Amino acid sequence: MFLITHPAARRVAVATLFATIVFASPFLSASGDLAQAAGKTKPAPADPVEARIKTLHSSLHITAAQETLWTNVAQVMRENAKAMADHRTEAAQNAQSRSAVDELKSYAAAIDAHADGIHKFIPIFQALYDSMSDAQKKTADAVFRSRVGAAEKGHK
Repeated sequence: MFLITHPAARRVAVATLFATIVFASPFLSASGDLAQAAGKTKPAPADPVEARIKTLHSSLHITAAQETLWTNVAQVMRENAKAMADHRTEAAQNAQSRSAVDELKSYAAAIDAHADGIHKFIPIFQALYDSMSDAQKKTADAVFRSRVGAAEKGHK
């Protein structure tokens, strides 16, 4: 079991965990729980970020009055996903020739990118969340709570 006890390391781990949830988690994937429950699989979407955005929009029952706020959330999700994709591309270019120290620096840069993305996402999502009905908030709370819990179990 791996426990993180240093406060700064814990913050970085939580930021990485949350970024994973927001940017790459199955709760935002196009496959959805109903298709999985039915035992059906769907082909991978051409753009998984857009599929996650669409699924989250639907799950949260975004209203017409919330569309401007939602557009901001979706844009930050796209920007963060692009930043992570750019980092992965850059890291892959010289992966075989990196030293151990360079590998650690690359990993730190990925964690920093995740944390930066979360810091950009939180206030934008907070504005949307504040506009939500109690039912929407309950759904958002459940979606994020279940994914954080699942991700935390995977990191122990």
